[in-house]
Amino acid sequence: MNEQRDDDKAPTPKPQEAPLSDTTTEPTSEPSEKEQSLTFLQLLSSTLSAAIGVQSKANKERDFKHGKASHFIMMGIGFTIVFVVLMASLVNWILSA
Repeated sequence: MNEQRDDDKAPTPKPQEAPLSDTTTEPTSEPSEKEQSLTFLQLLSSTLSAAIGVQSKANKERDFKHGKASHFIMMGIGFTIVFVVLMASLVNWILSA
């Protein structure tokens, strides 16, 4: 009986090897956690939260885990430019009235 079971077990490694090779050659459709990056709205939300000094711990951890420093720097510079232009325009409008 043991000999028959050993013979039956011999072909089993071959089917196990095939799925392993298939999974390594096929790319997954879902990006892993390392590949995920923040969307524009998430970056904007984090930038606005940083501007007023309020952000949830979960968002902060998400930003550090998935965000890129260059994206936050560009968003911060853009926000600062827009903020300064809006404030200067508001002051000019108030003073002209």
